[in-house]
Amino acid sequence: MIGILGGTFDPVHFGHLRPALEVMEAVGLEQVRFLPNSIPPHRETPWLDVANRLELLTTATDDQPGFVLDRRELERPGHSYMVDTLESLREDFPGEALCLILGMDAFMGLRQWHQWQRLPDLCHVVATTRPGFALEEELVLELPFEPARSVPDLSQSASGRFLLQSVTQLDISASRIRELLANGKSVRYLLPDEVNNKLMMMVKS
Repeated sequence: MIGILGGTFDPVHFGHLRPALEVMEAVGLEQVRFLPNSIPPHRETPWLDVANRLELLTTATDDQPGFVLDRRELERPGHSYMVDTLESLREDFPGEALCLILGMDAFMGLRQWHQWQRLPDLCHVVATTRPGFALEEELVLELPFEPARSVPDLSQSASGRFLLQSVTQLDISASRIRELLANGKSVRYLLPDEVNNKLMMMVKS
């Protein structure tokens, strides 16, 4: 099984990295592929340019076995739609269970995604939650994925199911990091030290 984690990563921080690691270990993923997007369809232009976001993400993931940097969205022109990315991954990994890793807000907002109806044919979803979280039954019925009864359920098919996976909740956001930097404050301990050091150089240049 392969995990998929997309985002702007503007910049990457522990709120991306720690949940990805916990999901990889809990679900038994062979790898988690980090997919930085080029032109996000539902938000402003990224603060950092592509080269800088890619450099920081490379630094953050290089020393973690199983973390893979996937550049396909950066190499594709136009907006970065996950449905297109999943189609591309399906070509590279036919028959493999693909697990799209999402926070709960993104999971509940799937119906606003571009061509969201096609997602269950392309992937499973692993939605990260706080410990003890449970979806209300009526919400489950509205979702386009079938609930997985257990982690092994995901490996029985290539797509179409969702799993709630509790992870350590880190209230860290890229927007907060950008705000702190804009006000001359330190962002140390919100992201890996090597990433912080490179980010400081980028901000000063």
